[in-house]
Amino acid sequence: MADAMHHVRHFITNPANLITTARIAASPLLFAAILGAEAENGTSWFAFALGLIFAATDMLDGGLARRYHWISRSGAFLDPLADKIVVLGSMFCLVAVGRYWWLPVAIVTVRELVITGFRSYWVKNGRSVPARTTAKYKSLIQGVALAAAVFPPLRDTQVVVDILLWVAVAFTVYSGALYLLDGSAATRASGNLHETV
Repeated sequence: MADAMHHVRHFITNPANLITTARIAASPLLFAAILGAEAENGTSWFAFALGLIFAATDMLDGGLARRYHWISRSGAFLDPLADKIVVLGSMFCLVAVGRYWWLPVAIVTVRELVITGFRSYWVKNGRSVPARTTAKYKSLIQGVALAAAVFPPLRDTQVVVDILLWVAVAFTVYSGALYLLDGSAATRASGNLHETV
């Protein structure tokens, strides 16, 4: 009980975790803004502004955690979870309003589920597989693709939105494949999954 309370106090007093949690809590506002703009092909200045705020807080919580040594297990779990909620939730909403085709969104969703499953498996067995720089590029490109999809001046320029979406899909799949390869290579090197790297 005391150990659990310690973790709770550490979480509450960790500003980086609080920012990440706030991003998750505020994500329905972004989804509502996209869905509410169905007549405008999903584009909305409010949704675009919210997306920029979300991107800024994503950089802020990571920067604070590294600078002030606020890195924690809960933060390592919450940050990618927040990214997935915002990205996948926004993509699903864009499919609902007809801005995105369901197939590329389904590919991204499968990739995220597979990587989440493998990461959970490796962590459960005592192994940490660090993400490559390509994962950061993936997040950046996903953000650009989503921003373009809700950017009002691009309301009638579907080809640009489609191209950016497929580029994001390509980077998403590529970074996921590299992560799986890194995990497999680390497993072969150690012969088991019981050593943390």
